[in-house]
Amino acid sequence: MTELSRKLPDTNTILRYLLGDVPHLSAKASAFFEKVRVGKEKVLILESVLAECVYVLIKFYKVPKAEVVEKLKGLLLYKGIANEDKKDLVEALNIYSDHGIDIVDCILCAKTRNHNLLLLSFDEKLLKLCKST
Repeated sequence: MTELSRKLPDTNTILRYLLGDVPHLSAKASAFFEKVRVGKEKVLILESVLAECVYVLIKFYKVPKAEVVEKLKGLLLYKGIANEDKKDLVEALNIYSDHGIDIVDCILCAKTRNHNLLLLSFDEKLLKLCKST
């Protein structure tokens, strides 16, 4: 079997899939992400796209935070998600679920923890959170 070419879904594609709110687009997104779920398609989900999905789902669509985290974590665990930083993104969503901080700070925190990096920030609360395990 040859290596599948990786695709890069944008925020709108992911939102149509998760929300099912625009029938003709949601059907296309669902068909595509079903292939991703079973590993027939390979995709990369950029950090920026994940962050935008969180923001739009919560601020615009008023989806509860716990549901946003559950849906996005579920998506990241599909067989066809080819992100090398999948563990970081899932951990970022866990941090986001547990703490009242911005998703971008959660991504920074997960990367700091998982890769033994030093976060440069003036936010003492964030620095303390990123040091904890």
